[in-house]
Amino acid sequence: MNICGRLRLLVPLVAIALAACSLPVGSAASPPLAGAKIGGPFTLTDQEGRRVTDRSFAGNYRIYYFGYTFCPDVCPVDVQHIGAAMKLLEASDPALARRVTPIFISVDPARDTPPVLRQFVRAFHPRMVGLTGTSREISAVASEFAIFYQQHPPTPEGGYTVDHSRQAYLFSPDDKPLALLPQEGEPQAIVAEIRRWAK
Repeated sequence: MNICGRLRLLVPLVAIALAACSLPVGSAASPPLAGAKIGGPFTLTDQEGRRVTDRSFAGNYRIYYFGYTFCPDVCPVDVQHIGAAMKLLEASDPALARRVTPIFISVDPARDTPPVLRQFVRAFHPRMVGLTGTSREISAVASEFAIFYQQHPPTPEGGYTVDHSRQAYLFSPDDKPLALLPQEGEPQAIVAEIRRWAK
């Protein structure tokens, strides 16, 4: 990724940090993203070809991660960490794990069809949900979640890459943002953050 691309990826993260910093000072137990204007209603298509909405996951904590299945580097690693964290949580606290839904939202709807997404998410966790949609739907949901993405021009062979924000959000059962989940390090760090904010 070029320098310009890296700078663009920082914009949503800076916005999130500023939103969190502008929140009223509360107790130490307040989730870092509590009150931030992140997320919103959406209607997309899951890996089975079914139309789903944000309300389809009501009552569950959600892990939202935006990426694409053809990603050559960070997406597979990040999603592998999320899947591994879910398995660790299932082993240590199965009741809580059942209340957490990991959701992968594609920023490459042209290539990430439901069958492609199905194969991808099943490789990481059996309950992981893959979501895609039209270009307009993906643009709208990415905007709601402060996600930047931009497709690079195709190569002579026809392939292309997509620059995108790299963050995993933990949301509450009533679809409110709670925290960013760590992308670096071991999956245990993700588990610790989920257990910290999921009640």
